[in-house]
Amino acid sequence: MVDPIIRVLVIDDSAVVRQTLTEILESESMIEVVGTASDPYRAVEKLRTVRPDVITLDVEMPRMDGLTFLRKLMAQAPIPVVICSSLTGTGTDTQIRALEYGAVDIITKPVLGTRQFLEESRVRILDAVKGAARARIHRQQVVSASEVVPHISPTSQSMSETTDKVIAVGASTGGTEAIRILLSALPEDCPGILIVQHMPEGFTRSFAERLNSLCRINVKEAEEGDSLLRGHAFIAPGNRHMRLRRSGARYFVGLEDGPLVSRHRPSVNVLFRSVARYAGANAIGVILTGMGSDGTEGLLEMREAGAHTIGQDEDSSVVYGMPREAWERGAVIEQVTLTRIPGLIMKNTLQRNKAKVL
Repeated sequence: MVDPIIRVLVIDDSAVVRQTLTEILESESMIEVVGTASDPYRAVEKLRTVRPDVITLDVEMPRMDGLTFLRKLMAQAPIPVVICSSLTGTGTDTQIRALEYGAVDIITKPVLGTRQFLEESRVRILDAVKGAARARIHRQQVVSASEVVPHISPTSQSMSETTDKVIAVGASTGGTEAIRILLSALPEDCPGILIVQHMPEGFTRSFAERLNSLCRINVKEAEEGDSLLRGHAFIAPGNRHMRLRRSGARYFVGLEDGPLVSRHRPSVNVLFRSVARYAGANAIGVILTGMGSDGTEGLLEMREAGAHTIGQDEDSSVVYGMPREAWERGAVIEQVTLTRIPGLIMKNTLQRNKAKVL
């Protein structure tokens, strides 16, 4: 069966970016750029005659900014949108907000003249557009912790104690909202959490800060040597692999450069494999919505090491790619809707703590 052609509309005020993105996208036989526009008003004119499967959208544009256009589009005629933004400037908060308004992914504009960066950008751009074409556009509901998590009274020392369990989470397309829903529902004294979300360099810090303002737990972009504490979650920095390390009873973060793994840096597989090695049965692995298969091998290693593994189900996934691959390979023990995952994490934590006492 031949894959259908993905029709893309490119919206950017830079002629150079429009041309470069068109060349990158059309280097893939299954993608066709059906139009370009220099601002949202011209994009609306294009949309009167063509219905693309995906839109790539700049945020900072003349006459109407991309965020305003995105909100209008999602209210009137939802189409999967990939935000295309540069690494420079102070607009990352706005671009993170765009994900909350319905955009499915963020890509960075190619840096011309740097062959390696351009090639790695090409892989990321093509994967993002393919993932967006498969995305289910639906609004996520904010879920309170009381709806999905059993009541747990936080201990007075929970925010300063080294975690005894480790939660490892991997996500890609659609993952920013899934992670928000997951972390918002966890109590203050939940086990320490390590998260890989496929996201470009420069955006993960703003993403972590946004989550920190919304959640009861502490959320930050990971730094080398961070101790994994209860009530804390660490987001892998864009363009760096994150591993779990251990020294005695202390778990901590290790960051490194290196080649792409499973087409990504950071890679979910890199994180999961390190958790399998250093935490074993003391870990819980969670794989969320996303395009591709990153995380499958690592999650399987976690399960084989005795960890409890959870996958997001098809109905609640924006893109049922990574969870499906993990489920079909036998890496996932339980596959459930997104809103049930926080409760399963805490239930599993309580059961393991009880077994340890007995």
